[in-house]
Amino acid sequence: MTVKVTLRDKPISKGRKSLYLDFYPPIPHPETGKPTRREFLGLYTFEKPKTSTDKQHNSETQKIAESIRQKRENLLNKPEIYSQYEKQQLKIKEQGEINFVEYFRKLANKRKASNYDNWISALHYLEAFTDGNLKFADLNEMVLEDFKDYLLSTKSKKSDKTTLSQNSAVSYFNKVKATIKHAYKDGILQSDLNAKVSPIKPEETRREYLTIEELNTLAKTPFSNELLKRAVLFSALTGLRFSDIKKMVWSEIEYIAGQGYVINFDQKKTKGVEYYSLSEQAYNLTNGSENPKEMKQDKHVFENLPYSAYHNKQLAKWVLEAGITKKITFHNFRHTFATLQLYSGTDIYTVSKLLGHKDLKTTQIYAKIVNEKMRIASDKIKLDL
Repeated sequence: MTVKVTLRDKPISKGRKSLYLDFYPPIPHPETGKPTRREFLGLYTFEKPKTSTDKQHNSETQKIAESIRQKRENLLNKPEIYSQYEKQQLKIKEQGEINFVEYFRKLANKRKASNYDNWISALHYLEAFTDGNLKFADLNEMVLEDFKDYLLSTKSKKSDKTTLSQNSAVSYFNKVKATIKHAYKDGILQSDLNAKVSPIKPEETRREYLTIEELNTLAKTPFSNELLKRAVLFSALTGLRFSDIKKMVWSEIEYIAGQGYVINFDQKKTKGVEYYSLSEQAYNLTNGSENPKEMKQDKHVFENLPYSAYHNKQLAKWVLEAGITKKITFHNFRHTFATLQLYSGTDIYTVSKLLGHKDLKTTQIYAKIVNEKMRIASDKIKLDL
């Protein structure tokens, strides 16, 4: 339908007339969207011009207003240039110009604290691979396969002497796949590219642990760093992570008659609230009073617990001095706890709860270790037939 645009005027104060456009039929207001027939131009003329200046003003203003009227009418009655299909193709072209790296960055910035660092690490490798610029139009299976190869062969940003671990590559590539899936849902991608590209297979990591005999030997072996020794043995008896042990304060430990010592705290990695029974032997490693409420409640249980590459070397030296040749870090004492619990007959569900795992599949890695050891043990008894 053709829209007719007419230039009209309305008397205002001081002998002037305000110029406006009259639309018929009404058009949507550009701000409210409601139908409107008027657009005031902010221009005025003199109703009865007295001087040559007034007359010149009226003439020039009238010309400006008429020019605006003509442009409005032309724009409103402009014929459809593009078909629906052509419009869709133009939209696809525009979306193809969007930078995938920037789109990834926006999603990363929306992540929760527990997952944010991992997304940002993935972003760093994506930026290095693309130089920070990868249009959606250029994103395809070949590019993603190349990025896969890049992650599996590039140097770690933590140390240029080592290659990025396979499990880190798995995690970072999964973030990229998740972003592609999100872009497909947002309509930026026209096909589900994520479904066409397989993930990187995780590496079966060997979880080193100490046997009960090795753990007892280590406990009896002198160590120059007494605080670190107490902390790693505490981890072996509780299964707690270094981060949780380091942040633990006395207000989180209490003694309940008939139950013994209990820890009540938020796990740093999983963000879960845990209620944890503590053996008397484990509690003794804290060097606390018999009643934990007698301790300064806001003070850390393992005050000034150190851990760095240097302390890792100290730990490795202590393990070697105990006659143990396994490569042991602080985290391996958590592995030791899990494996020894399963060896002693504790069911996998209970062990999973003790470790604070949200997914039982995570705990099943330890069960595989125990099952393999049991298989080897069963082969040791043979008859001479």
